[in-house]
Amino acid sequence: MKTLLILGMSLAGVLLFLLATASANTSLFAEHYSLLLGLNAILAAALLALVGYQLISLRRRLRQRVFGSRLTLRFLVLFAAIAVIPGVLVYTVSVQFLSKSIESWFDVSVDSALEGGIKLGQAAVDQMLAELNVKARAMALELSDRSDSQQVVALNRLRQQAGVEDAVVVAANGRLVASASDNLSQLVPELPSSTQLRQARTNRGLTSIDSLPGKPLGLRAIVPIAGSTISDETRYLQLRHPVPEALAKSAESVEAVYSDYRKLSLSRQGLKRSYIVTLTLALLMALFSAVALAFILSDRMSAPLSELAQATQAVARGDFSRRMPVTSRDELGVLLESFNSMTRQLDEARQVVESNRIQLETAKARLENILANLSAGVLVFDRELRLSIFNHGAAAILGGELGALNGRALGEWAGFESFAGPVGEAFAGHGEKSWQLELVLPGTGKTLLARGTPLPSGYVLVFDDVTQLIQAQRATAWAEVARRLAHEIKNPLTPIQLSAERMEMKLADKLGPADAETLKRGTQTIVNQVAALKSMVDDFRDYARLPAPVLAPLDLNALVAEVLSMYETSSIPIHRKLAPAVPRVFADSAQIRQVLHNLVQNAQDALGAMKAPDAAIEVRTELAGDGVRLVVSDNGGGFPEELMARIFEPYVTTKPRGTGLGLAIVKKIVDEHHGEIAIENHPRSGASVTILLPVPDGGSASARAA
Repeated sequence: MKTLLILGMSLAGVLLFLLATASANTSLFAEHYSLLLGLNAILAAALLALVGYQLISLRRRLRQRVFGSRLTLRFLVLFAAIAVIPGVLVYTVSVQFLSKSIESWFDVSVDSALEGGIKLGQAAVDQMLAELNVKARAMALELSDRSDSQQVVALNRLRQQAGVEDAVVVAANGRLVASASDNLSQLVPELPSSTQLRQARTNRGLTSIDSLPGKPLGLRAIVPIAGSTISDETRYLQLRHPVPEALAKSAESVEAVYSDYRKLSLSRQGLKRSYIVTLTLALLMALFSAVALAFILSDRMSAPLSELAQATQAVARGDFSRRMPVTSRDELGVLLESFNSMTRQLDEARQVVESNRIQLETAKARLENILANLSAGVLVFDRELRLSIFNHGAAAILGGELGALNGRALGEWAGFESFAGPVGEAFAGHGEKSWQLELVLPGTGKTLLARGTPLPSGYVLVFDDVTQLIQAQRATAWAEVARRLAHEIKNPLTPIQLSAERMEMKLADKLGPADAETLKRGTQTIVNQVAALKSMVDDFRDYARLPAPVLAPLDLNALVAEVLSMYETSSIPIHRKLAPAVPRVFADSAQIRQVLHNLVQNAQDALGAMKAPDAAIEVRTELAGDGVRLVVSDNGGGFPEELMARIFEPYVTTKPRGTGLGLAIVKKIVDEHHGEIAIENHPRSGASVTILLPVPDGGSASARAA
């Protein structure tokens, strides 16, 4: 842009110098007028092309929404208006002033007089030419009736009568037929050319003024001579006569003066045109300079603004490392310095935020890791008791997927009403105070211990399945009770039995038959009840003093087959579904045999009480992850729902004469084997007891290999 501007100004200076030089020298101006005009046109076209290119480039940038293009357009319009409005005003005034000033240099009356003299001379010559044409036609008419020889004789006479200098008769092809002339030094007068003859034939005559260099001004008239017959060849008569010397000199003088005046007039118009072109060029240069200056200034101003916009976009994307170079101390420099200060502060703030975020994410990840590995359930609610956070422990304890409940209030928990209802009432009843609640989930037998605590933005609920703990506490308490009962009850039983037998032995001979019989029945009753008490005490002793299991690899399928072989004569069919190639479990074979006997016997008792015709028992083994599952199920009446939570406690039984220690012993044996036991009622009828026994490390592979 700068190079083009300098080049344009240089060319304009050269052109202005040439125009000024040519204006001072008329001959030089007339000689180089076309060249100067062409240079003006070329420079104007170049300037127009350059401005057009800049405008097209600006339009393209505006369409592409390049930053700074609108600012460039604003500067362009502003500078162009500043340059054009005063420039056009000065240009108009200057053109009018120059036109009137140059016109005042010339006398209009002289121009009119010269033009009138030239017209007067032309009128006189035209009159003489017309008279010559009339004479030529009169001579042609007279010669038309004469023969060739007569035409030669009559031609000179007719010439002298008409008063012309020379006369010739030529054929259509230009051949000379006859001639007559006053000029004796000229043997053959000047003949008409073929072009002139052709024009005379076409126009039925020709008149012209002969003005040859070095010769006087002459008049020429050519007319056709009609033949006497149609077949005669057409001939032409040419008359030539010089213009009077005085008139010719006057006409030449007037024409010379008029030519000089026209040159001066041409110089005047050229001078006016030169000044107008110079002013036009000056106007175009002013407009071009304004446009170029607008582009240069807008580029200088929009370049840092564009960089500032890009840096601002980078800051919006999170890049606070951009810094703008400050090259001035004006308002723009202050703006750039403020931007750099802002980005530094934002960068420092971002680093602090990033550090806090990393710490927060670390703490959150740690908390999530802790929550994920907690066996206790954790639920976080907002102020409207809508679930926002939960862990896997909560889903495992409640026995369902909690993802669908996320964002729902406690009152909308379908399928978890037994849990959500008491918890919601506890939160509503305690307000902003912490609380603790123990609740039982119906149908699962689980006992939960829940504790709610308010948070600044909601509530947190922590609960755990204390079923095993409660059962263990109860089992420990019952074991202690059984041990003490066995100790306290068994000691007096033997003396009671011995005393009753001694009384019968001492008094039987001293009483009558009736009294002796009564004594015998009373003694027998005492002995029988003592024996029953001894049996019950032995059961309590066995429960309290269950020996520690001797763990060893055990083929569970073989043990089940061995135990069930003892029930082949049972009235209730027992079906076995043993999974093939199950791994060996790590267990005490005697205690597992006792467990299996106890479960099968309980199933027989349940089915025997119902006396159903399709009664059946099923014993099933299957591989379950890292353990082996043993399932004993029946199609009897199942367990009462009210006893499900305490089914493994001592003295909890559905049998009229049972002690309720069977399932308690089974539970204790499974716990000693680090296994799991669960009881559930079938939807239609019956119940099943499921025992999961662990497999020792490598036991599965070795069992499959065996």
